[in-house]
Amino acid sequence: MALPLLDDFLLSIRTNNYSSETLYNYERDLAVFDRFLEEDVATAFADVSKRTIELYKAYLTSRDRRTAGRKKTPQKLSAGSVNRALSSLRAYLKYLVDADAPVPVPPEAVKLIKMPRPHARVAEFDALVRLIESPARFEKIKEVAMRNRAILETLFATGMRISELVSLNRDQIDETGRIFVRGKGKKERFVYLTPRAKSHIDAYMERRDDAHPALFIPYRGRNAEKISSRISTNYVQMKMKQYRTRLGINVPTSPHSLRHGFATYLAEQGANPAAIQILLGHESLQTTTRYVHASDRYAEKTHKQFHPLK
Repeated sequence: MALPLLDDFLLSIRTNNYSSETLYNYERDLAVFDRFLEEDVATAFADVSKRTIELYKAYLTSRDRRTAGRKKTPQKLSAGSVNRALSSLRAYLKYLVDADAPVPVPPEAVKLIKMPRPHARVAEFDALVRLIESPARFEKIKEVAMRNRAILETLFATGMRISELVSLNRDQIDETGRIFVRGKGKKERFVYLTPRAKSHIDAYMERRDDAHPALFIPYRGRNAEKISSRISTNYVQMKMKQYRTRLGINVPTSPHSLRHGFATYLAEQGANPAAIQILLGHESLQTTTRYVHASDRYAEKTHKQFHPLK
């Protein structure tokens, strides 16, 4: 790469205890920027200008964009993915400033694009309950049905991220259903199972006949003792999509949607926003409020109850 001090920047990310996923994203995003300079605008890093940055933003939002592996992709980047790439570039420029290295443009010159604000869509509570209970209806293998039901119960009971769920070990759950998790940015917190969710986990664990430390593992029939992997995030996402389609739920529902639903329905029951913030593992209360979307039914009920000219 032609980007100066790039290896030093990535080393600083690693030594400052950022996750391997964050390091990977920085490295990939900056590889895209480096190749954009070399192949698309034929510009040396020292000659980067504010116009170059604007051209790069246009490149990220276009269908001519190439991946870090130089492959063309017809898929357009979402606004969130574009902003992640721009944030990586801005962080790199800030590092150069701190290192007293020459910087062609200030970090502030990298402006993020406006994020769309679509209508918040969280499935109605009854629909989420049907989804959570659906593995028993759709899965033919008893062990798979019990495991998938326990997975969905855990996601909705705790509000944890799918990445946190797939990395869970048996010994992270105590007798009361309290789980100690390490989340995004390696921040640690407690989350809590409901008695209902814990009962499904207990039933699933009683059914298993193996010593694997992971809480959720792929089903291998009678070869369970040979299992060396965990359940994958892709599997959970795929199964939830299948269940939602077969149930006729028209609101897109994913593991992340269960996290939104967890926060939304806690708030509708009167939960303190600060407590929800702690349970979700957010640093900022502002981030938490973006997760709390009043359902349309609750908004309608509130309108009927409190409108002054009702």
